[in-house]
Amino acid sequence: MTTLPSKKGIFTASVLQNRGMGAQFFRLSLELEKRANAFFCAASAGQFVEIDVSQLALPVEKLIPENLADSSQRNILLRRPFSFADIDSSNDCTIIEILYCVLGPATLRMKTLKTGDTVNLIGPLGNGFTIPEEKKSAILVAGGMGAPPLIHLAKVLKKQHQDIEITAFVGAKTKNDLAFFDIKTDKLKKKPDITLHQFAKHNIKTFISTDDGSAGFKGFVTEMLKNRLGENKPAGAETIIYACGPEAMLSATAALSGEFKIPCQVSLERLMACGIGLCQSCAVKCKDKNGGDVYKLCCKDGPVFWADEVIWE
Repeated sequence: MTTLPSKKGIFTASVLQNRGMGAQFFRLSLELEKRANAFFCAASAGQFVEIDVSQLALPVEKLIPENLADSSQRNILLRRPFSFADIDSSNDCTIIEILYCVLGPATLRMKTLKTGDTVNLIGPLGNGFTIPEEKKSAILVAGGMGAPPLIHLAKVLKKQHQDIEITAFVGAKTKNDLAFFDIKTDKLKKKPDITLHQFAKHNIKTFISTDDGSAGFKGFVTEMLKNRLGENKPAGAETIIYACGPEAMLSATAALSGEFKIPCQVSLERLMACGIGLCQSCAVKCKDKNGGDVYKLCCKDGPVFWADEVIWE
């Protein structure tokens, strides 16, 4: 094992499961070598790992989507970042869970992983969500594939901060894009109710929105959030918002944070080639203490930032 500074390392992980959920979504469970326990037992929700996919094989030709036929032939040189949907570190064993969507040549290769295969990864990386002690209410806002770190955060909140009331707002383009959740549908109702097990098992009240109205509220998740905040008017000093998703959604959530005077932490996504701050490829434009501009690194200073420190463009 090669050790990197600041409580992160390079480890080998064995695949326990790589389960498909719908056409594009997969849940990957990895068991890390035992020496990783000391590093991952203190990892926080919102941190991530960089996985080496350069040695992974492509699926057979007939299983390669037409839109990826050309790009799939590219060599994958750089590691790919993935946040945790869960970390279970106990009994000298650390298991991490990653949810991913097949969008390009790297994730296309990942879908070929099977039980017993091994991968190389670096982690835990970055800075995760912080949980202020004085907060009595937490609002989780997930857009698209922004759900994984918030699923992990929900577990941490329920385990370590049992007095905090949690509400989740989940948005997707269509009902099919909720496939990476364990879904239970009540088909007896005229418009079927959908339960997202990852939040329901913690008794977290969850509101769903879809752009096309195929599930829950029709519209953007931030529209739904604004309506609820307007109705309930939560006390800003006692409430915190945690958000992860597309940048436009995060920008809109940051605006609501300012409007309703509720502090907000956002998990940003950038192209992170190295994950440790060397390549400088993941710059985020932020405000400095004097009101000017400063660039921070998503992989090293983030990926979680306070919403009011980011300059949204």
